[in-house]
Amino acid sequence: MIEVKDLSASYHGKKSKKIVFENLSFEISPGVPVSVIGPSGCGKTTLLYLLSGLKQPEKGEILLRGEPLNGHQKEIALVLQHYGLLPWKTVFQNASLGLRIRGFSKKEIKEIVLPILQELTIDHLLDRFPSQLSGGEKQRVAIGRALALKPSLLLLDEPFSSLDAFTREHLQNLILSICRQRELGLVHVTHSIEEAVFLGEKALVMSEGRYDLLSIDGVRMAERGPEYRKSDLFHQYCNLLRSYLKR
Repeated sequence: MIEVKDLSASYHGKKSKKIVFENLSFEISPGVPVSVIGPSGCGKTTLLYLLSGLKQPEKGEILLRGEPLNGHQKEIALVLQHYGLLPWKTVFQNASLGLRIRGFSKKEIKEIVLPILQELTIDHLLDRFPSQLSGGEKQRVAIGRALALKPSLLLLDEPFSSLDAFTREHLQNLILSICRQRELGLVHVTHSIEEAVFLGEKALVMSEGRYDLLSIDGVRMAERGPEYRKSDLFHQYCNLLRSYLKR
């Protein structure tokens, strides 16, 4: 689906240029989620902006189904860390926003959005405003807004970092279920080793201009659940990922 080839990014300061990463290459396929993990400032969010088309690469290229990514493709959806909800709009209005911008009719919007909000178990909150929602509910609205656009690639920027452990694990399970049912590609940025292992079948470890791409195989996305979190294999991968982060 997505090919990243020899991608480079840097920041330009007053006196010098700081390389964030260079010659980064990997692939994103439907049904094979990719976790991106690393310390603050290593370029994780920059990579998501490049994959979404919001930012253009300095060097290298990103191909979507063999064509250069240009920011106009409609099959990529980005969910930001702080939800991006409009405080003066209700849950339904926020979840419908992308479709309204694209010119869908009220009837079409209702037919698309309501089943998604039901799947996310927030259909009883349609008329509430963001200030009346919990963190987990806000995140589900943001995810619902992204899914309403029927993307083939979902990009998540630390979406669960501010949530309590129970809500975080519930939403992790939900995301895997949604991506499996819709056969979505998934790239997920996180600071959590456990989250990276649970959500990713590949882990892109980024640090100080370098990167490593690890395979987290043995348990397919469809088989990941509460028992996987307790397994020896899960903890072995957590320890492996931790060792790469310490290098």
